[in-house]
Amino acid sequence: MQQGTNGWRLVPAIRWFTEGPAGEPVEALDLRLLTMLRRVAAGGTLADAAVAAGIAYRSAWGLFDEAERALRAPLLELSRGRGARLARLGRALLECDREAQAWLDRRQGAFVVALPAAPDAAGALLVVASHDLALAALRESWHADGLADVRFKGSLDSLADYARGEADLAGFHVVRDADLPGAGAGLPLDPARDAAIPFLVRTQGLLLPKGNPRRVRSLVDVARKGLRFVNRQQGSGTRAIVDALLARDAIAPSRILGYGIEEFTHAAVAATVASGGADVGIGVEAAAARHGLAFVPLLRERYLFVCRRERLDTAAIRAFRRELGSARTRQVVAGLRGYALDATNPVSVPR
Repeated sequence: MQQGTNGWRLVPAIRWFTEGPAGEPVEALDLRLLTMLRRVAAGGTLADAAVAAGIAYRSAWGLFDEAERALRAPLLELSRGRGARLARLGRALLECDREAQAWLDRRQGAFVVALPAAPDAAGALLVVASHDLALAALRESWHADGLADVRFKGSLDSLADYARGEADLAGFHVVRDADLPGAGAGLPLDPARDAAIPFLVRTQGLLLPKGNPRRVRSLVDVARKGLRFVNRQQGSGTRAIVDALLARDAIAPSRILGYGIEEFTHAAVAATVASGGADVGIGVEAAAARHGLAFVPLLRERYLFVCRRERLDTAAIRAFRRELGSARTRQVVAGLRGYALDATNPVSVPR
Protein backbone atom coordinates (compact mmCIF):
# COMPACT_ATOMS: atom_id res chain seq x y z
CA MET A 1 0.00 0.00 0.00
CA GLN A 2 1.32 3.43 -0.94
CA GLN A 3 0.20 6.92 0.06
CA GLY A 4 -0.25 9.45 -2.71
CA THR A 5 -1.23 13.09 -2.58
CA ASN A 6 -4.95 12.23 -2.64
CA GLY A 7 -4.94 9.43 -0.09
CA TRP A 8 -3.94 5.80 0.22
CA ARG A 9 -3.64 3.47 -2.76
CA LEU A 10 -3.22 -0.21 -3.45
CA VAL A 11 -0.43 -0.87 -5.96
CA PRO A 12 0.76 -4.17 -7.44
CA ALA A 13 4.17 -5.72 -6.80
CA ILE A 14 6.14 -8.60 -8.31
CA ARG A 15 6.17 -11.89 -6.36
CA TRP A 16 7.79 -15.17 -7.38
CA PHE A 17 6.29 -18.59 -6.58
CA THR A 18 7.32 -22.15 -7.24
CA GLU A 19 4.64 -23.83 -9.34
CA GLY A 20 3.28 -27.37 -9.14
CA PRO A 21 2.58 -29.74 -12.07
CA ALA A 22 -0.99 -28.49 -12.33
CA GLY A 23 0.14 -24.87 -12.50
CA GLU A 24 -0.87 -24.01 -8.94
CA PRO A 25 1.43 -21.74 -6.87
CA VAL A 26 3.11 -23.84 -4.19
CA GLU A 27 5.46 -21.57 -2.23
CA ALA A 28 6.37 -17.88 -2.39
CA LEU A 29 10.03 -16.91 -2.70
CA ASP A 30 11.14 -14.70 0.20
CA LEU A 31 11.45 -11.13 -1.11
CA ARG A 32 14.67 -10.65 0.89
CA LEU A 33 16.38 -13.12 -1.44
CA LEU A 34 15.93 -10.70 -4.35
CA THR A 35 17.37 -7.87 -2.27
CA MET A 36 20.43 -9.97 -1.45
CA LEU A 37 20.89 -11.20 -5.02
CA ARG A 38 20.89 -7.58 -6.23
CA ARG A 39 23.57 -6.68 -3.69
CA VAL A 40 25.79 -9.61 -4.73
CA ALA A 41 25.27 -8.73 -8.40
CA ALA A 42 26.54 -5.22 -7.60
CA GLY A 43 29.77 -6.68 -6.22
CA GLY A 44 28.83 -7.08 -2.58
CA THR A 45 29.67 -9.95 -0.28
CA LEU A 46 27.13 -12.20 1.37
CA ALA A 47 27.66 -10.16 4.55
CA ASP A 48 26.85 -6.98 2.56
CA ALA A 49 23.74 -8.69 1.19
CA ALA A 50 22.58 -9.65 4.68
CA VAL A 51 22.90 -6.03 5.84
CA ALA A 52 20.99 -4.80 2.77
CA ALA A 53 18.16 -7.21 3.63
CA GLY A 54 18.20 -6.16 7.28
CA ILE A 55 18.97 -9.64 8.63
CA ALA A 56 21.85 -11.40 10.36
CA TYR A 57 24.55 -13.14 8.33
CA ARG A 58 23.50 -16.55 9.67
CA SER A 59 19.88 -15.85 8.74
CA ALA A 60 20.98 -15.01 5.18
CA TRP A 61 22.71 -18.38 4.95
CA GLY A 62 19.53 -20.07 6.17
CA LEU A 63 17.30 -18.27 3.65
CA PHE A 64 19.50 -19.26 0.72
CA ASP A 65 19.83 -22.84 1.96
CA GLU A 66 16.06 -23.22 2.34
CA ALA A 67 15.33 -21.63 -1.04
CA GLU A 68 17.94 -23.67 -2.89
CA ARG A 69 16.53 -26.91 -1.47
CA ALA A 70 13.05 -25.91 -2.67
CA LEU A 71 14.34 -24.82 -6.09
CA ARG A 72 16.70 -27.81 -6.44
CA ALA A 73 19.47 -25.53 -7.75
CA PRO A 74 21.89 -22.97 -6.27
CA LEU A 75 21.21 -19.24 -6.43
CA LEU A 76 24.75 -18.34 -5.33
CA GLU A 77 28.21 -19.75 -5.86
CA LEU A 78 30.41 -19.44 -2.78
CA SER A 79 34.12 -20.16 -2.98
CA ARG A 80 37.10 -19.44 -0.73
CA GLY A 81 38.99 -16.36 -1.81
CA ARG A 82 36.37 -15.30 -4.36
CA GLY A 83 33.39 -14.60 -2.13
CA ALA A 84 29.83 -14.83 -3.45
CA ARG A 85 28.78 -14.80 -7.08
CA LEU A 86 25.42 -15.36 -8.74
CA ALA A 87 24.85 -18.89 -9.92
CA ARG A 88 23.06 -19.51 -13.22
CA LEU A 89 19.63 -19.67 -11.58
CA GLY A 90 20.36 -16.52 -9.55
CA ARG A 91 21.31 -14.61 -12.71
CA ALA A 92 18.20 -15.82 -14.55
CA LEU A 93 15.92 -14.91 -11.66
CA LEU A 94 17.39 -11.44 -11.29
CA GLU A 95 17.17 -10.74 -15.03
CA CYS A 96 13.55 -11.87 -15.21
CA ASP A 97 12.70 -9.86 -12.11
CA ARG A 98 14.16 -6.72 -13.71
CA GLU A 99 12.15 -7.30 -16.89
CA ALA A 100 8.94 -8.01 -14.97
CA GLN A 101 9.43 -4.90 -12.80
CA ALA A 102 10.13 -2.74 -15.87
CA TRP A 103 6.94 -4.07 -17.51
CA LEU A 104 4.93 -3.31 -14.38
CA ASP A 105 6.47 0.15 -13.95
CA ARG A 106 5.34 1.11 -17.46
CA ARG A 107 1.77 0.09 -16.63
CA GLN A 108 1.60 0.96 -12.92
CA GLY A 109 -1.07 3.61 -13.37
CA ALA A 110 -3.49 1.13 -14.92
CA PHE A 111 -3.49 -1.12 -11.86
CA VAL A 112 -3.79 1.37 -8.97
CA VAL A 113 -6.77 1.11 -6.61
CA ALA A 114 -7.44 4.40 -4.82
CA LEU A 115 -8.16 4.36 -1.09
CA PRO A 116 -9.13 7.95 -0.17
CA ALA A 117 -8.27 9.04 3.36
CA ALA A 118 -9.13 12.19 5.25
CA PRO A 119 -6.11 14.47 5.83
CA ASP A 120 -6.42 14.10 9.61
CA ALA A 121 -7.22 10.38 9.60
CA ALA A 122 -5.64 8.21 12.27
CA GLY A 123 -3.19 5.51 11.28
CA ALA A 124 0.49 4.71 11.13
CA LEU A 125 2.70 7.26 9.43
CA LEU A 126 5.10 6.04 6.77
CA VAL A 127 8.60 7.18 7.74
CA VAL A 128 11.66 6.63 5.53
CA ALA A 129 14.79 7.40 7.46
CA SER A 130 18.55 7.24 7.66
CA HIS A 131 19.62 4.41 9.96
CA ASP A 132 20.04 5.40 13.59
CA LEU A 133 20.54 3.30 16.73
CA ALA A 134 17.85 5.11 18.74
CA LEU A 135 15.37 4.90 15.90
CA ALA A 136 16.15 1.19 15.43
CA ALA A 137 15.42 0.60 19.13
CA LEU A 138 12.07 2.43 18.89
CA ARG A 139 10.73 1.28 15.53
CA GLU A 140 9.10 -1.99 16.72
CA SER A 141 7.17 -0.30 19.54
CA TRP A 142 6.11 2.51 17.20
CA HIS A 143 4.84 -0.07 14.74
CA ALA A 144 3.04 -2.06 17.45
CA ASP A 145 1.37 1.15 18.70
CA GLY A 146 0.19 2.06 15.20
CA LEU A 147 2.20 5.28 15.39
CA ALA A 148 4.67 4.88 12.52
CA ASP A 149 6.09 2.37 10.07
CA VAL A 150 9.83 3.13 9.86
CA ARG A 151 11.83 1.97 6.83
CA PHE A 152 15.57 2.55 6.71
CA LYS A 153 17.31 4.09 3.71
CA GLY A 154 20.17 6.53 3.28
CA SER A 155 19.49 10.18 4.15
CA LEU A 156 19.45 11.33 0.54
CA ASP A 157 17.29 8.41 -0.63
CA SER A 158 14.85 9.05 2.23
CA LEU A 159 14.57 12.73 1.32
CA ALA A 160 14.06 11.85 -2.34
CA ASP A 161 11.18 9.49 -1.45
CA TYR A 162 9.65 12.20 0.74
CA ALA A 163 10.02 14.86 -1.96
CA ARG A 164 8.14 12.58 -4.39
CA GLY A 165 5.28 12.26 -1.91
CA GLU A 166 6.03 8.60 -1.17
CA ALA A 167 6.36 9.04 2.61
CA ASP A 168 4.79 11.13 5.35
CA LEU A 169 8.13 11.97 6.97
CA ALA A 170 11.80 11.51 6.21
CA GLY A 171 14.53 11.13 8.81
CA PHE A 172 17.95 12.57 8.00
CA HIS A 173 20.96 14.08 9.73
CA VAL A 174 22.90 17.27 9.10
CA VAL A 175 26.22 18.47 10.47
CA ARG A 176 26.35 21.69 12.43
CA ASP A 177 27.73 24.23 9.98
CA ALA A 178 30.41 25.31 12.44
CA ASP A 179 31.82 21.76 12.41
CA LEU A 180 31.83 21.26 8.64
CA PRO A 181 30.67 24.28 6.60
CA GLY A 182 28.43 23.46 3.65
CA ALA A 183 27.89 19.80 4.58
CA GLY A 184 24.09 20.19 4.54
CA ALA A 185 23.86 22.08 1.25
CA GLY A 186 21.85 20.85 -1.71
CA LEU A 187 19.14 18.93 0.17
CA PRO A 188 15.84 18.60 -1.78
CA LEU A 189 13.87 20.65 0.76
CA ASP A 190 11.67 23.72 0.38
CA PRO A 191 11.47 26.05 3.43
CA ALA A 192 8.06 27.28 2.30
CA ARG A 193 6.67 23.75 2.01
CA ASP A 194 8.60 21.75 4.60
CA ALA A 195 9.24 21.94 8.35
CA ALA A 196 11.93 20.10 10.29
CA ILE A 197 11.04 18.28 13.52
CA PRO A 198 14.17 17.94 15.72
CA PHE A 199 14.80 14.48 17.20
CA LEU A 200 18.30 14.20 18.65
CA VAL A 201 21.92 15.32 18.53
CA ARG A 202 24.68 12.73 18.20
CA THR A 203 28.44 12.55 17.82
CA GLN A 204 30.09 11.02 14.74
CA GLY A 205 33.74 10.12 14.46
CA LEU A 206 36.33 7.48 13.71
CA LEU A 207 35.79 3.93 14.99
CA LEU A 208 39.09 2.20 15.80
CA PRO A 209 40.45 -0.89 17.56
CA LYS A 210 40.49 -0.66 21.34
CA GLY A 211 43.23 1.66 22.59
CA ASN A 212 43.68 3.26 19.15
CA PRO A 213 47.11 1.60 18.71
CA ARG A 214 47.87 3.47 15.46
CA ARG A 215 47.16 6.85 17.11
CA VAL A 216 44.68 7.93 14.46
CA ARG A 217 43.15 11.39 14.90
CA SER A 218 41.71 12.19 11.44
CA LEU A 219 41.18 10.98 7.89
CA VAL A 220 44.53 12.61 7.11
CA ASP A 221 46.11 9.96 9.35
CA VAL A 222 44.08 7.22 7.65
CA ALA A 223 45.46 8.22 4.25
CA ARG A 224 49.02 8.87 5.43
CA LYS A 225 49.32 5.55 7.30
CA GLY A 226 47.64 3.45 4.59
CA LEU A 227 45.00 2.08 6.98
CA ARG A 228 42.14 -0.11 5.76
CA PHE A 229 38.94 1.94 5.82
CA VAL A 230 35.30 0.78 5.74
CA ASN A 231 32.93 3.36 4.26
CA ARG A 232 29.16 3.90 4.28
CA GLN A 233 27.03 3.41 1.18
CA GLN A 234 26.40 6.08 -1.42
CA GLY A 235 23.28 8.09 -0.64
CA SER A 236 23.81 7.93 3.12
CA GLY A 237 24.34 11.07 5.17
CA THR A 238 27.50 9.63 6.69
CA ARG A 239 28.97 9.01 3.22
CA ALA A 240 28.32 12.69 2.45
CA ILE A 241 30.21 13.58 5.64
CA VAL A 242 33.18 11.42 4.59
CA ASP A 243 33.30 13.12 1.20
CA ALA A 244 33.01 16.59 2.77
CA LEU A 245 35.85 15.81 5.19
CA LEU A 246 38.06 14.55 2.36
CA ALA A 247 37.31 17.65 0.28
CA ARG A 248 38.03 19.94 3.24
CA ASP A 249 41.41 18.30 3.82
CA ALA A 250 42.22 18.01 0.08
CA ILE A 251 42.44 14.19 0.22
CA ALA A 252 41.60 12.29 -2.97
CA PRO A 253 39.30 9.30 -2.30
CA SER A 254 41.85 7.11 -4.11
CA ARG A 255 44.24 7.72 -1.20
CA ILE A 256 41.84 6.03 1.23
CA LEU A 257 42.42 2.27 1.13
CA GLY A 258 38.93 0.73 1.17
CA TYR A 259 37.01 3.88 0.19
CA GLY A 260 34.83 1.68 -2.06
CA ILE A 261 34.12 -0.89 0.68
CA GLU A 262 30.62 -0.07 1.94
CA GLU A 263 28.40 -1.02 4.86
CA PHE A 264 24.79 0.04 5.38
CA THR A 265 24.59 0.84 9.10
CA HIS A 266 26.70 2.27 11.92
CA ALA A 267 26.52 -1.11 13.66
CA ALA A 268 27.83 -2.92 10.57
CA VAL A 269 30.81 -0.54 10.32
CA ALA A 270 31.60 -1.07 14.01
CA ALA A 271 31.33 -4.85 13.63
CA THR A 272 33.69 -4.80 10.65
CA VAL A 273 36.33 -2.91 12.64
CA ALA A 274 35.81 -5.06 15.74
CA SER A 275 36.28 -8.26 13.71
CA GLY A 276 39.53 -7.02 12.14
CA GLY A 277 37.96 -6.61 8.69
CA ALA A 278 39.10 -2.97 8.65
CA ASP A 279 41.44 -0.75 10.65
CA VAL A 280 39.08 2.20 10.84
CA GLY A 281 35.54 3.24 9.97
CA ILE A 282 33.22 6.16 10.59
CA GLY A 283 30.06 6.12 12.67
CA VAL A 284 28.32 7.26 15.83
CA GLU A 285 29.97 7.02 19.25
CA ALA A 286 27.26 4.68 20.54
CA ALA A 287 28.21 2.05 17.91
CA ALA A 288 31.84 2.22 19.03
CA ALA A 289 30.81 1.80 22.68
CA ARG A 290 28.67 -1.27 21.90
CA HIS A 291 31.62 -3.04 20.24
CA GLY A 292 34.32 -1.96 22.70
CA LEU A 293 36.09 0.22 20.14
CA ALA A 294 38.11 3.38 20.49
CA PHE A 295 36.37 6.52 19.26
CA VAL A 296 37.80 9.79 17.94
CA PRO A 297 35.04 12.43 17.73
CA LEU A 298 34.97 14.49 14.53
CA LEU A 299 31.69 16.41 14.64
CA ARG A 300 28.23 16.81 16.14
CA GLU A 301 25.13 16.51 14.03
CA ARG A 302 21.38 16.91 14.36
CA TYR A 303 18.97 14.14 13.42
CA LEU A 304 15.73 15.63 12.08
CA PHE A 305 12.43 14.55 10.59
CA VAL A 306 10.87 16.58 7.80
CA CYS A 307 7.17 16.83 7.01
CA ARG A 308 4.84 19.14 5.12
CA ARG A 309 4.08 22.32 7.08
CA GLU A 310 0.39 21.93 6.31
CA ARG A 311 0.36 18.60 8.23
CA LEU A 312 2.09 19.76 11.42
CA ASP A 313 -1.21 20.11 13.29
CA THR A 314 -2.81 16.85 12.11
CA ALA A 315 -3.56 14.26 14.79
CA ALA A 316 -0.98 11.79 13.43
CA ILE A 317 1.90 14.29 13.35
CA ARG A 318 0.99 15.70 16.78
CA ALA A 319 1.10 12.16 18.22
CA PHE A 320 4.46 11.54 16.56
CA ARG A 321 5.91 14.76 17.99
CA ARG A 322 4.68 13.84 21.47
CA GLU A 323 6.37 10.46 21.18
CA LEU A 324 9.71 12.09 20.37
CA GLY A 325 9.67 13.70 23.80
CA SER A 326 8.11 10.77 25.67
CA ALA A 327 9.60 8.88 28.61
CA ARG A 328 10.13 5.84 26.35
CA THR A 329 12.16 7.86 23.86
CA ARG A 330 14.13 9.62 26.60
CA GLN A 331 15.06 6.26 28.12
CA VAL A 332 16.35 4.89 24.80
CA VAL A 333 18.39 8.01 23.99
CA ALA A 334 19.85 8.19 27.51
CA GLY A 335 21.30 4.70 27.03
CA LEU A 336 23.32 5.67 23.94
CA ARG A 337 26.73 7.26 24.40
CA GLY A 338 27.21 10.47 22.44
CA TYR A 339 23.45 11.03 22.09
CA ALA A 340 21.22 13.79 23.46
CA LEU A 341 17.50 14.32 22.90
CA ASP A 342 16.57 17.38 20.84
CA ALA A 343 12.79 17.05 20.71
CA THR A 344 11.99 20.76 20.45
CA ASN A 345 9.46 22.65 18.36
CA PRO A 346 9.58 22.45 14.55
CA VAL A 347 12.28 24.57 12.91
CA SER A 348 13.12 25.71 9.41
CA VAL A 349 14.63 23.04 7.19
CA PRO A 350 18.33 23.30 6.27
CA ARG A 351 18.99 25.19 3.05
